[in-house]
Amino acid sequence: MQANIREVKFTSKAFNRFLLLKLPSAYITGVRVREITNTSATIRVKHSWINQNPFQSLYFAVQAMAAELATGVLVLREVSTAKHKISMLVTKQTAEFTKKGRGVIHFKCDQGNGIKEAIEKAIETGEGQTIVLQSKGINEKGEQISFFTFEWSLKVKK
Repeated sequence: MQANIREVKFTSKAFNRFLLLKLPSAYITGVRVREITNTSATIRVKHSWINQNPFQSLYFAVQAMAAELATGVLVLREVSTAKHKISMLVTKQTAEFTKKGRGVIHFKCDQGNGIKEAIEKAIETGEGQTIVLQSKGINEKGEQISFFTFEWSLKVKK
């Protein structure tokens, strides 16, 4: 079965199935969509043997996958409902790591408001638009372990 983003229901359960098909490395390492709303997304990952670094904490690449997914699922949601086909691409990414990732970590992005406007502007002008979204990794104690910024490019497909 080949999944198409326009066919995906944006519930956490449905998107996790989509994740298995389209991003198996994230799925295998335990990255899961916990919650999706109109303006925010929360991604959960639990530190385990499969996703750890040599220092027994969550490997930075797993954190990056979860953080990117927290922003990307919001972009995908808007792209899937746009009147035109829109391409999306991460063009810039920065990260800060402040604590070791152990236990359950939640990555949250709550900046979904501006995505629809950026897509509408791309459609109106025919020019690519960028939007910067942030994702914070928070451990079970409520401490921030990492902070990511992603710049997304949105363009109308020709």
